[in-house]
Amino acid sequence: MKYKKRDVYIIIFILFVLSLVLLSGCGLGADILSSNSSNNSGNNGAGTQSQQSPNNGSQTEQEPRPPVIVEIPTILVPMASGTAVEENDQAIIDFSHKEDGYIMAKFIEATDMKAKILITVPDGTQYQYTMRPERDFEVFPLSGGNGTYDVGVFKQIEGTRYAMVLSTTLDITLVDEFAPFLRPNQYVNFHQDCDVVRKAAELVAGLSTFMEIVGEIYHFVIENITYDVELAETVQVDYLPEVDKVLERRKGICFDFSSLMAAMLRSQGIPTKLVIGYTGDQYHAWISVYSPEDGWLDDVIQFNGRDWRLIDPTFAAAGSASAVAQYIGDGQNYSVKFLH
Repeated sequence: MKYKKRDVYIIIFILFVLSLVLLSGCGLGADILSSNSSNNSGNNGAGTQSQQSPNNGSQTEQEPRPPVIVEIPTILVPMASGTAVEENDQAIIDFSHKEDGYIMAKFIEATDMKAKILITVPDGTQYQYTMRPERDFEVFPLSGGNGTYDVGVFKQIEGTRYAMVLSTTLDITLVDEFAPFLRPNQYVNFHQDCDVVRKAAELVAGLSTFMEIVGEIYHFVIENITYDVELAETVQVDYLPEVDKVLERRKGICFDFSSLMAAMLRSQGIPTKLVIGYTGDQYHAWISVYSPEDGWLDDVIQFNGRDWRLIDPTFAAAGSASAVAQYIGDGQNYSVKFLH
């Protein structure tokens, strides 16, 4: 039988197609297609999946990747249990869980005047917090370690004049040194259903080491939150961060940066101090975290593989890495006043 030249070309083409099918069945064809697809696809770096373009009208099935399961951690929730209290008709101090590093207090008198709570820690440092008469119980940390604490609730009389309305003295033996720095409080205020808690869980899903978790949260904050110059110029003395709002607005002042990062890390069970003090002559806030290997990292901002540097998310977000490192140096520009 004689074949026309056109028929020969058709037979060769059919054999070529069959050979590709056979190679695909052995895996080589699939690798070629995968390689082509990966070369033609992009990733925007924000966690989106790249899309593959059809090759000759068909798609090669790839082995599905196991989904990353986001587990929302159980938050250590402070409670006003009422088993140990000091109270009168103006205020309540609940110290039922003082060994866990916190007290809860509430100003119950209906008034337009301000109220404050003053906590004197064992070394004599006085922590002053504004109480909100319209709010329920608020959480205040016992961040001065073991020893005797004096607690007083004060009501505004006029201007800067206040009168004590309730007081108590507490002998504190903490369950451990980390207790005050794992739970929510008035300055680091979060809860189980916070967007911040979920975001932290999403960021660290699949990570296991301390450095991975801290690094992921740290870089998220400094790369996604910008400094709010307008708020910094108008902020009131009694300003309190609202971490979910900071996350939504993607901007804030140093207090917001530090509260947000502290909330995220605490939600992951990493002891974190919100530190308030001075950088030079400027009042400022930053954080300190506890490393299982290195202890409290009080002078760190990032880990470059060899050295830790001061964890100050505000400065890191605002300046270049070299400028930040130059300013922070060995931490001598920073002086600590309070730990929350």
